[in-house]
Amino acid sequence: MRLVLVGPPGAGKGTQAEFIAAHLSVPKISTGDIFRANVSEGTPLGIEARRYMDAGGLVPDEVTINMVRERLAEPDASDGFLLDGFPRTVPQAVALGKILADLRT
Repeated sequence: MRLVLVGPPGAGKGTQAEFIAAHLSVPKISTGDIFRANVSEGTPLGIEARRYMDAGGLVPDEVTINMVRERLAEPDASDGFLLDGFPRTVPQAVALGKILADLRT
């Protein structure tokens, strides 16, 4: 099962995501967790994201999309996942459709 939770900040997405993911035995995947993992591991995408975060800016869609694409391709997400807070923009939503289509092939 593949689920996406969207809503404004503070709406309770993270709280509900924890409960739902545990109940369905799927990984909860949030962009915040993905950013932190990539930055702490020093991946090329993490280094690029950190430049924007350190400057107080938003991480560009392209970087975020590539991080999500890589995360959804990991083995633990092959049988399903819950996305928390992604997509946040129209380009991210379009990219998610393409990512999901690619995962089916």
